[in-house]
Amino acid sequence: MTRVPETFEGGTALLDALARSGLPREVRSWITAALWGEDALTARLNGEHIPEPETEPVVTGNIRRSYLTRISVQGFRGIGRPAELDFRPGPGLTVIVGRNGSGKSSFAEAAEAALTGRNPRWDAMPTGWHDGWRNLHYDERTEASVDIHIAGDEGPTRISRRWTGESVRSARGEVVRPNGEVSPLRTLEWGENLVRYRPFLSYDELGRTVSGRSAELYDTLTTLLGLSGLAEAERRLAKVCDGLARRRDRPSRELRRLLDELRESDDPRAHQAVQLLTASYFDMDALRRIAADDGPRDPEQHVVLRRLRRLAVPERALIADVVNELRGAAMELAMAAGSKGDHAHGVVRLLEQALEHHQRHPTDTTCPTCSAPLGADWVRRANSQLRALRPQAAVVAAAYERAEAARDQARFLLSPAPSWLPPESDLGQVWALWESGADITDLGELADHVEGVGRRLRAAAVSARREASERLEDPTGGWAELAERLSGWLDDAQDALAARDTLVGAEAALNWLTEQAGILRAERLGPVAAQAEQVWYRLRQERYIDLQGMRLIGRGARRRVEVEVAVDGVEDQTSAPGLLSQGEFQALALSICLPRTLLEGNPFGFLVLDDPVQAMDTETVEGLAAVLAEVGGHRQVIVFTHDTRLSDALRTLGLPADIRTINRDAMSNVWISEGAA
Repeated sequence: MTRVPETFEGGTALLDALARSGLPREVRSWITAALWGEDALTARLNGEHIPEPETEPVVTGNIRRSYLTRISVQGFRGIGRPAELDFRPGPGLTVIVGRNGSGKSSFAEAAEAALTGRNPRWDAMPTGWHDGWRNLHYDERTEASVDIHIAGDEGPTRISRRWTGESVRSARGEVVRPNGEVSPLRTLEWGENLVRYRPFLSYDELGRTVSGRSAELYDTLTTLLGLSGLAEAERRLAKVCDGLARRRDRPSRELRRLLDELRESDDPRAHQAVQLLTASYFDMDALRRIAADDGPRDPEQHVVLRRLRRLAVPERALIADVVNELRGAAMELAMAAGSKGDHAHGVVRLLEQALEHHQRHPTDTTCPTCSAPLGADWVRRANSQLRALRPQAAVVAAAYERAEAARDQARFLLSPAPSWLPPESDLGQVWALWESGADITDLGELADHVEGVGRRLRAAAVSARREASERLEDPTGGWAELAERLSGWLDDAQDALAARDTLVGAEAALNWLTEQAGILRAERLGPVAAQAEQVWYRLRQERYIDLQGMRLIGRGARRRVEVEVAVDGVEDQTSAPGLLSQGEFQALALSICLPRTLLEGNPFGFLVLDDPVQAMDTETVEGLAAVLAEVGGHRQVIVFTHDTRLSDALRTLGLPADIRTINRDAMSNVWISEGAA
């Protein structure tokens, strides 16, 4: 069994409700993972087992409430030489009045800086302010410290921060215990409480409470109510559900575009994919097989393309040599035609053929063509004639031999087309014309054929090789890319089916968690809202604007606080910013923020208010004086203000308050005097 961390007060109550809910184990595991955090949710999303949570009683100790006894400042903002403010530890109202620039806000911000290391007002300040936060009239030391008396301690605990660098965030802090022990600031263990109960409230923060982003007030109240952990769990689980919903819906959003792309393709596989994708039955396996077939559209054609890319045809130089030889041989024959040598060459060829026939058929005694007697005498006379004619026929015989050799070379070039070459292709048709030249006997015509058709053959071959190379870069004709798109879509579709099933349990968990969160928020916000209404009633005086209540609504980017007001008795007015003046804004913000000081779980018995009176009219200031005095009966309230109307109202109404005046000279020397100026 594993215990879920207590990320918020009331976590045990939530786990008890979860154990009694009767929800399926799968749904409970989503809720447990959301409470654990991001890593646990990721593990649950990946199908890992999330152990059932244990519920144990939460033991809470007594709260040791703390009070301010002193604020000490030097070299910070408007305060130069060391200056101090002392307070009696315990409930009571202290009002420190001073004109603008007197150093009152410097005390308030120094106290917050000492405790928290920062001030929200700094984040919005321009660069010039960051460069001038250190006092110009005092450069010995920049330090802020607060003395706090924690219930049960014999003396105060001093919390100090000293700035050593040029940055406003360069402070180093320490804690000095009543026994003199020095320890780091983290040993106070106030981190979460400083955020939740923030014992500081400035005019800027009051303004942002109601006029800033609604999510800021939502976060402030959620933290105040101790439900930030639950809000985070709800947000985390909602984020997971949104992601699952997107995964579930992604294929349906992409399907139309995929179908359009498939329909534009003339590949038969694309046509098959369209039929399967639009069928009433979704055949995932068949679609997977089609997507996996990313080979050539026509395997036989692919072989042809590969051979075409390597196809060789006669080189231009070789064709030129053969053409030149044919024409040279033709010229020699033309020059020999009709000459004695040509006649002698003809007779020599006849005699040689006759002698060859007689040798093969020695029994024949007469010539088969002219019936002349053939015998030994005829053979002697024929050989004698050959010896006489051959010298005369030598030149012409050489010309004929050259012509025959040139014709053989040409016929060798005019080879038939490869058997695999499609005859209907451009190259196939030119090649058929090329090889037909083998039947040409005239040397001149043959030369013209080899030259002209050879040029066309080479051009067609170059074009065919180029086209083959281009098509071999994607032998599928674009199908490979479509197959990859189809495969990716199928992966998304497979994931969508899993996401759809997973989302059922996750959404059930989110609905339950949202319902429980709403119950807890209503329970915890109720007392705060009731106190806010009481404070508002005291501040509104004679105005006919009633604060009806507050609600925490939504989550994530849509989270907001709905503040209901009624104007002149008309209820359900939820547009408070459009109905209230600036002073009423201020009063409404105080109505919302003051109750956190009175919460029982607040370890800070003090609240520091910086200029809460601005923009209020006199009647509202009197109401505020009464409210502050009442809160001062239970907590330590310290107010810095430039408006003397607050101190005047306290005196006029006879309300208990320690009123002091803060003064500052031109050299940033600050001192405090009793009573109002």
